[in-house]
Amino acid sequence: MFTWTKKYQIALTSATLLFAATTDSAVLSVNASPKDTKLPCEEMFHDAQGTLIIKNLKTDRIYVCYPERSRQRFTPESTFKVPNALIGLEVGSVRDEYDVKRWDGIVRPFEVWNRDHTLASAMRASAIWYYQAMARDIGAERMKSNIERIQYGNMDISGGIDTFWLNNSLKISAEEQINFMEELVEETLPFQEQTMKTVKRIMIDNDQDNYTVHGKTGTRLSDMGLGWYVGYVERGKTDWIFATNVDSSGTTAKTVTLEALKYLRIL
Repeated sequence: MFTWTKKYQIALTSATLLFAATTDSAVLSVNASPKDTKLPCEEMFHDAQGTLIIKNLKTDRIYVCYPERSRQRFTPESTFKVPNALIGLEVGSVRDEYDVKRWDGIVRPFEVWNRDHTLASAMRASAIWYYQAMARDIGAERMKSNIERIQYGNMDISGGIDTFWLNNSLKISAEEQINFMEELVEETLPFQEQTMKTVKRIMIDNDQDNYTVHGKTGTRLSDMGLGWYVGYVERGKTDWIFATNVDSSGTTAKTVTLEALKYLRIL
């Protein structure tokens, strides 16, 4: 059973909670039809261990691959850039999405990191150093207070102000990522409206005529043994939120997610 956000808790009976016969995939919905109760999870994950959740915010229909794993917590890695950006903007550690931080001259593994960045460009390039600097500006007290306000995962920042989300103390499940993303999309998080709109805008990953994908990958860089892709799709008047993690890279998690979204004809 999912643990929903306080505002969106839903009481579902066994008559309306539809699971696939096996544990590899499921659809939770009050109006799901039999033909909708399966995703080709094994094909999409290609033998990688992981989980995927896709939710239609208009109908509350939810597709799940490997539900048991969806409740397990893992470090968020660079998907934490989303709440980090929200908090940084809210407390004034950065002015806006164009706020520049100068490169410190330290050569890092990815060439795109080795330059000046803004809040927006660092989100797109996943430049960790920018968001680490912003976290230090936010400070432990304000960071902890805001993470507790949004109830983000286990809310544990004891691993150090600029490292706690990187294979460290902070952990979150795919279910909890979905809850967080739903509140961001619907702008019900305890932040200013403009703060949330800005972060949603800098998350744009693919803007097409018929849909827009807002997403953020995350990879455990020490061994490439954990990858995330979280976000949402705007399509007409319907938003679809998603959260995927795999025992691989963020690139793999993104590939799995996009394949599922295409299978469901969302993309």
